[in-house]
Parts: sequence; structure tokens; C-alpha cells
Amino acid sequence: MNMNTAPKQYGFYMPAEWYPHERCWMAWPCHHETWSKIGLDKAKMAYARVAKAIAQFEPVTLLVNPGDEDSAENLCKGHNIEIISLPINDSWTRDTGATFLINNERQLAGVDWIHNAWGGNYADCSLDNLIASHLIKYTEAQYFHAPLVMEGGSFHVDGEGTILTSKECLLNSNRNPHLSQQEIEQYLINYLGAERIIWLNMGLIGDETDGHVDEIATFIAPGKVLCLITKDKEDPNYHRLQENFEILKSSKDARGRTFEVYTVEQPPATYLNGERLTLSYINFYMANQGIVMPAFGYESFDRLAYQLFVQIFPGYQITQIDALDVFSGGGGIHCITQQQPKSHKLVE
Repeated sequence: MNMNTAPKQYGFYMPAEWYPHERCWMAWPCHHETWSKIGLDKAKMAYARVAKAIAQFEPVTLLVNPGDEDSAENLCKGHNIEIISLPINDSWTRDTGATFLINNERQLAGVDWIHNAWGGNYADCSLDNLIASHLIKYTEAQYFHAPLVMEGGSFHVDGEGTILTSKECLLNSNRNPHLSQQEIEQYLINYLGAERIIWLNMGLIGDETDGHVDEIATFIAPGKVLCLITKDKEDPNYHRLQENFEILKSSKDARGRTFEVYTVEQPPATYLNGERLTLSYINFYMANQGIVMPAFGYESFDRLAYQLFVQIFPGYQITQIDALDVFSGGGGIHCITQQQPKSHKLVE
């Protein structure tokens, strides 16, 4: 059954990423332009590393372009990973997949946002614009279409009424130029089942997604956030990251709590083919009882980030994997994954 009204009206909300998962959705690399810096073969091996790491903790369902099944099976077969053939343009399920919701009866719904390839970065995203509806149908979830250009990496939720996002992305003229900030806020509140929005300002320099929040800050538990910083005052990210840190320190969530703010330092500036990569330890995946986080080949930075995650995620097994190749495509571990919360079937 389709509903033309917003999910919040029916008691649906997006749970936090630490809510138990049914599975993780990923998509197999296929877009030559996206992976021109390293090539598709290396990209596929990088995705396989992520998929197998997550599959230690929960099932992974991998969307694969017809004709690419052999490479996916060769690299992923037998690791708690299911392969589904589906025509796709690219491989960023955080942004193109459904945003899954639940209600108090633990019934499942999904939001299908409008996808325009991050403000028109790529000529054709017609197949990716259908992925969310395919996922919602496959999972037998309640379908909601949101009349809003939006990507899943542009917001975080705490599952208790609070949304975290950035002005650089959501208020960008290449997304929803006809809408005011207040109108966008209302859509987010109604389609994510929330009450309060915290606006950060700018994302990372050179982020082709126009400042996705999943590179700069995230919720890690009720009332707790983790944000990216740099101690290098000469780094062009310094002031924007410091500003985000100050906003979080002075903000309260929907339940009136002042945030406990943890920080992790960004790794040193890293360039590939003359372009700076948007490397961030914030861009990780929270699985069932496990965290899959990136390493970038900077031993001291990687180690300190790992030690911090051990501290702030008690009870979770922390798995750190080489993710530089994933980030060469313009995103990270969080960007290539989409959690589906555990739920009960809808009663017809």
C-alpha cells in the first residue's frame, strides 16, 4: 500500500544506527568515471573488504549490475553475503538506497528520496533513482515517496527525535532551490519522524557531495556525538571543523540534553592525481555488535582513532580495514552501506 502522506503521521521514525539491524545493503562498483583514479578492479576488492568485514556481524545484501555477478561472487561468495542482480548506475547505497523507518510495533517503512547525482555531478542517475523503490518492495516495507532531493549521507539521526545535518549540502542551490530552510526542516521532521534539527555549517574541503554530514559528525549514543577536527591551523578544514565543534558543544538534542562531544583528528592531507581525498574516521559503519572503521595508512593517526573507538563504543568489536581505495571514489565506508533495521512484517 502506498501512502501520500508523511511517515511521522503514522508513527514511523528513523531509528539510530545502533538499533539492531536485519541486514546491510551495498552495491557493487560499476561506474568507470567514479573509479577512474584506481580502476574498477581495485574498487571491487575494496568493497569486498568492507562487505566481508560487515558480514562478520550481520548479513549483507549486495546489488550487482547484470553481468557483474561473477566478480562479486568470486570476491564475496560464502561470507554471509547475498547477491541480487539489479541495474544500477553507481555504488553508494547510503545515498541512493531507501531510508528505512520503523514504528513502535517494529513495522518497517522506507523513504524514497529524489536522487539527482549529488547536485548533477553525473549525467545519468536514472537507474540509481529507482534503487530505493526496489529495496522497499523487496523488503515488503511501507512505501513513502518524499518530494525532496536528498541523500542518506547528508543527515544523521539519534532515533530520539534529533537530526544532524549541514547547511552546505541541504541548502545548496543544486538540491532544492525552490524550498526555504524552514520548508526543508519540515520535510526532514515529517519524513524522518523527528522533532529537532541541528545545523552544522560546512563539510570538508573538496567534498563533491557538498558537505555531507557523515564525513564530519555523527551520533554515537543517546546524548553523545563524535566530530572531526584537525589541530593543523594551516589546514583549510581547520576553521570549518572548529566551527562545527563549537556548534555541537552549545547544542541540545530533542530531549534537552547537552551533548557530550568526542573528537577524532582527521588524517594528514592526502592527494591522488592532484586532488585531495576527503578522508575521515567519522565515515564508518555501525553493525550489530561491531564497528567497521577505516584505516588510511598513517600509523599514529589510525592507531589513535582505533583506540578512541574502543573507548567510545564499549561492547562493540572494532574492525579497522584499509579503506583508502574506497575514499578515492569520493566517499567512505558509511557512504557505501545502508542499514535495514530489524522489524516485523506489516499486517495487511
